[in-house]
Amino acid sequence: MVLSVSGVLLLGVIAYVLFRKDGLRLPHALVCALFGFYLAGSSIAPNIAASGDSIANLLSGLNF
Repeated sequence: MVLSVSGVLLLGVIAYVLFRKDGLRLPHALVCALFGFYLAGSSIAPNIAASGDSIANLLSGLNF
């Protein structure tokens, strides 16, 4: 749950920065949001979540 909330916040911040600085138009942002909602309800959503968890585990194991 924590990963998904922080991921949503991160993606929200990125979308906001693109909207404000790089000229992401509101219709583009709405299309991206709708795509995300429909993708979350699809049959591929568990595979995407598992991939995200795997990447998060990989990144958390890195030491700098």
